[in-house]
Amino acid sequence: MKQVLCMLTCLVMLATVAVAQNKKPASPLDSVSATISKGTAVKIVYSRPSVKGRTIGKDLEPLPGKIWRAGANKATVFEVSKAVKVEGQPLAAGKYAFFVIENNDEWTLIFNKVWDTFGAFQYEKNKGEDALQVKVKGGKAPGFTETLTYTINKEGKVTLLWGDHAVSFTVKG
Repeated sequence: MKQVLCMLTCLVMLATVAVAQNKKPASPLDSVSATISKGTAVKIVYSRPSVKGRTIGKDLEPLPGKIWRAGANKATVFEVSKAVKVEGQPLAAGKYAFFVIENNDEWTLIFNKVWDTFGAFQYEKNKGEDALQVKVKGGKAPGFTETLTYTINKEGKVTLLWGDHAVSFTVKG
């Protein structure tokens, strides 16, 4: 009887693991890339949270004045194949953790050299590694975007769409 009970327990555990592995993650990993001027490749790798009826800025990031990883799970990764200018400021080729701080529709964009990091809570210990910070004005999105989305066009315009927020910045290669 003891062996049968042990076998049944093992089968239930295996079935639970199998079902969990087939479940779609709440914030799936995605990426967007484009080749802009002078052949510069720009790539953003991020996890895509969904609003799910919550209020951005109140019970959903970004919270006013607080650091946000600009995605979910691991920090969003921003990568450029060549040295570029972001909003006119120089940024060397490489990979960066991309963070933002929203404050009354003024957004601080942060490119941090410690790109392989989890969440925003680790930013404080790595903030001395910021390669660049620039400020841009946010705006109202043309429509509501339920799931966080980034776009990059051929002219180097990068846009973050999240709920009714649209935040754009330019990358020149």
